[in-house]
Parts: sequence; C-alpha cells; structure tokens
Amino acid sequence: MSLLRRIERGQQPRPSEVGGPTAPTTERQVVRPAPSAVRDAYRDLKTRIQNKLIEELDPTMDITRQDEVRRTIRDLFESVLTEEHIVLSRAERERLFEQIVAEILGLGPLEPLLADPTITEIMANGPKNIYIERQGRIERVNTAFESDEHLMRIIERIMAPLGRRIDESVPYQDARLADGSRVNAVIPPLSLVGPVLTIRKFFKIPLTAEKLIQLGTITPEGVEFLKACVLAKLNIIVSGGTGTGKTTFLNVLSSYIPGDERIITIENAAELQLQQEHVVTLESRPPNIEGRGEVTIRDLVINSLRMRPDRIVVGECRGSEAFDMLQAMNTGHEGSMTTIHANSPRDALARLENMVLMAGMELPHRAIREQIAAAINLIVQLERMRDGTRKVVNMTAIEGMEGDTIVRTDLFKFEQAGIEQGRVIGYLRPTGVRPKFMDKIEAAGIHLPPTIFGFGERVRR
Repeated sequence: MSLLRRIERGQQPRPSEVGGPTAPTTERQVVRPAPSAVRDAYRDLKTRIQNKLIEELDPTMDITRQDEVRRTIRDLFESVLTEEHIVLSRAERERLFEQIVAEILGLGPLEPLLADPTITEIMANGPKNIYIERQGRIERVNTAFESDEHLMRIIERIMAPLGRRIDESVPYQDARLADGSRVNAVIPPLSLVGPVLTIRKFFKIPLTAEKLIQLGTITPEGVEFLKACVLAKLNIIVSGGTGTGKTTFLNVLSSYIPGDERIITIENAAELQLQQEHVVTLESRPPNIEGRGEVTIRDLVINSLRMRPDRIVVGECRGSEAFDMLQAMNTGHEGSMTTIHANSPRDALARLENMVLMAGMELPHRAIREQIAAAINLIVQLERMRDGTRKVVNMTAIEGMEGDTIVRTDLFKFEQAGIEQGRVIGYLRPTGVRPKFMDKIEAAGIHLPPTIFGFGERVRR
C-alpha cells in the first residue's frame, strides 16, 4: 500500500517511506498512530522533498515562465522520489507534486480554493481557520497552513512583486494577485489570531448585465434605464455595504461607455475590467520603507484632470478625493462614476459631505450640499439580502436643493414579497416618477418608453 493511502487510512508510514531505516516488526509492535502523528509524518515528507527541490533549483530561474519552471520541478521531484525509494501511485505522486508546486510557485494550500470557480472569497483567520464564500454564504473548509510562519511566507510572496512590505511597522496592507484578485492582509500585533488573509476573487470572465438579470440583481427595465443614463453622461454613484457587489456593478455600468471615449480608471487595487480600447488604468501606491513616495487616490484624481479624460471612473471614494471628484463632475467631466460604502442613498449623501470636509476645505454645509446636488445625478443602492443574493434596492435621482436639504426622488424601489425555500422573493418596481434629468437623456437622442417608469402598461408581477 502506498504512503499517501496509508496516511489517509490512519496507518503508520513505514520507515522506508519517510526516509528512515527499515527495521523488522512484529504484529504486537504495530500501534495505530494518532492523527496528528500521521499528519506530521506526511508534512515532514512533503517539507523535506520541497526543501530539497528549492535547494536544487536555479535561483536565477525566471519564475514567470511557469511551464518551464514546472518541467524543471517535475524532473527534480521524480529524481528525489527515486533516490529516496518513496513508493507512490500515479495519482498520489501527482497530488504531492501539485502541492509542492503550489508551495514553491503559488499560494500553497489556497491554490485549490483559488481554482474553484464557485468560490468568491477566501478568508484565512490565522493558519488553521479558513473560510470561503460560495453563493453568498460563508462556510469553513478543511484546509490549513502548517503554522503562522507558513501563512506569513504566503503573504510576503503576494506583497513582494508589488513592492509592498508587511511587518510590525506596517502590519496591514492591501494588494492584488496576478489575476487581479483583491487581497488584504493583517498581521500581529494588530491581529490576535495570527496572520489574517482575505482574498476577493477576480472574475476572469466579467459579469454582464444579462447575467445580473438572470441572478435577479436587477430587472431588464432597470438595465435599460441605467444604460441610457451612462450614454447620456449622467454622474452616477453605486452605493452599498461591504460585499454587496459594488465594483462588479460599476464594471457593468462602465461597459456602456462608448468605445471612442478616453476613460481614466483610478483604484487602490486594480479590479475593473473595462473592455474598451482607450482605457488608462491608474493605481495608488503606499509609502515605501522610508515613509516616502505615497501616491493617494486624491493625487491621481487631481492628476487625471490633466490627462484629457472623457470619463473618470474611481473604484471607490473613501476620503478627501471626494472633493476633487465632485469638482471634476462640476467642471465638464460628465459621465463620471464611483462607488461608496453606505447603507442607503441618504447615507451616501451624508458620507460624501463628510468626505469633502476631510479634504480640509472650510466650506459651510450648504455650500458642500450644493456642490453634491449639482454634481450627482443618480445613486444606485445595492444590498446583500439575507439569502446571500445581491440586489439593486433603490435607484434614486438627485433633483437639486430645497432650502438646506438635498432633494432625493426614488425612481425604482425593491419590494420584497416574501421568502420561498430560503430565497428572497421580490421585484424592483418603478415608483411612477419621471426624473428631471430625462431632458438630458432625450437631448442625447435616447427615448425611453414611458412603461419603464410605470406609465401606460401594467408593471409585471
């Protein structure tokens, strides 16, 4: 029986299988090992082979040439198994090889999770507690790192190619993987459970409006209306809490920008997947080890105004850059878009106001609200429902000022009808209000049927 199968069945590995001397045994001497001893034996074997491979690999090898590196590792791997007389079946040999390759070139035990298309988020709360999100629900998986040091090696491997450091002086960091997946890491002393790694996986094939309709996130009428808003160069904010799909939705909205326009995208970690030809992608930069060289989102927004943009798309407004974004929207850069963390359109406006104050501009509240009311045309509110699905729950027009208050008008609102088999049932319905900015949409040569706003025909149920 081969080594991996014996370990899986909880049987003691033979000394020859773990590289030790063989010795005769009697039936009485055979003692079933504890599961931890079995795991330790396998881990020792894997680590020993892995370390030997690392020692023999050429340190100058270009690891970006994945196929060539894999062939080299394969040859060395087979050589080590032969030298040490380790007996494995073909399937088990392949499994051990892939695990070692994942440790040398990839993210170790997380590689199978990254390869699973049904998983949208990976959360390692220390080395032993790993959770995933699948179909909007969080579940624990039977995967683990060997130790805090093992998880730290993987975190450092993610940060190194981006020129970012993470240590006690900088104990948290944002980054991205080569495929665009968004990464956040927090390490001790901030984290009391060991290193914490969170990966928001990147969709290799961007979600489309049709897919969002199929998932129940939005209705066909809602998509038609939003497409008209983008083509007519309205300024749009996508609002929602954590994990509501704001960036995904912003990506779908951006897909409607005409291909002959110059688009500048600005993000902390590049996630947007615009398919147009004329796109300039900018990414902020943290300070270096001396605390210098930081380039903020605000710096990039200010610089983008000198780049002759037709559209500015900011992945997320979090702070003082909101002031410059509003300035841009009010000075001819129409059709701009961004996302914001807020639980309702009203909260989104309040957060915008606070973020403008963070820019250090000593403006009266009324003046700030007038800027917001003049700049923003539409807020699209997303919500993650109790069944894990994401839905558009509000589309709210900003209609101007009334006294010191920004006037908001709900154009579409989600009505929940109930819950069936754990699924939220409802529909995004028009409120029967025609927004003031319809004149701008029609001036762009776009004529929406009145039924979109609930006029003329009975709205489907």
